[in-house]
Amino acid sequence: MCWSAGADAVAGAVVGGLGVACLLQVRDPRRLPLAALPLLLGLHQLVEAAVWLGTDGRIGPGAAQTARTVWALMALPLLPVLVPFGVWCATGPGARRRRIGPLLVLGCAVAVPLVVAVLRHPVTVQVRGHTLAYAVGLRWAPLWVAGYLVATVGALLLSGDRALRTLGVLVGAGAAACAVVWRLAFASTWCALAALAAVLLLGWAGGPGPAGPAEARQGAGSPGPDGATGRPFERTTGVREHDS
Repeated sequence: MCWSAGADAVAGAVVGGLGVACLLQVRDPRRLPLAALPLLLGLHQLVEAAVWLGTDGRIGPGAAQTARTVWALMALPLLPVLVPFGVWCATGPGARRRRIGPLLVLGCAVAVPLVVAVLRHPVTVQVRGHTLAYAVGLRWAPLWVAGYLVATVGALLLSGDRALRTLGVLVGAGAAACAVVWRLAFASTWCALAALAAVLLLGWAGGPGPAGPAEARQGAGSPGPDGATGRPFERTTGVREHDS
């Protein structure tokens, strides 16, 4: 795939438009944080189109630096917080949510040095073929990148939702491929692939939210609002089932 100002602008417009449609599909507000991801990543690609224009000298130095800084803030500190937070919100109460909690904490811990690095050091970019290589002056970068990927990809894989697990597999495989093929331009290429993969959320966003505690108890056989248990044989026949 070839990236350029034009390619990023087209990708950003398409993914962003699908992101708006994704938000319009939402029926349960607990799905809103993740449903906003395609729109966010679409806007991210539009910002990178401006970064490309800065490398060509088609926009001024100040606008180019602003575009690089905004791109880095969206790509680096925001995603490792937003993705596990969105999965945590969309996951029903129980063991799965408790497993995702530490990943959310990890994402927040990773985001702190990333945002400090972006704000303290001017974001630089180099054109490498048809990709962009960003640098933010971050020490121990491999450590933070590892935590970043564990928080984002790990939360999707542990979600228990088929669509989110599929998204996690795709972005995880995309991360591995980008690290091998575009090592120096990893951040740029992986974010572009993640934007395309996030379109999967269009169908997911309109689904029902997780069952609340009362619904979970009722489904397990506890009395519902009408006093009936969740056991259909006993309700319809009046005969209690006995365990053998």
